Amino acid sequence: MKNNLEALRQSRGISQEELANAMEVSRQTIISLEKGKYNPSIILAFKLAHYFGLKIEDVFIYEETKD
Repeated sequence: MKNNLEALRQSRGISQEELANAMEVSRQTIISLEKGKYNPSIILAFKLAHYFGLKIEDVFIYEETKD
């Protein structure tokens, strides 16, 4: 799943480590999220959106896949 996490984080001057600590996850989790290698749980997605004062769909970009 694509996301705007890295751009949001950088625009606010927040390090990956700071965001990881705020979310109570590892820095590696933040790195994986930013690279699109990991899809967050719904709880983590809500926490991230709330942290940035946004809606989930403003942080994460859902793209429908064709089966």
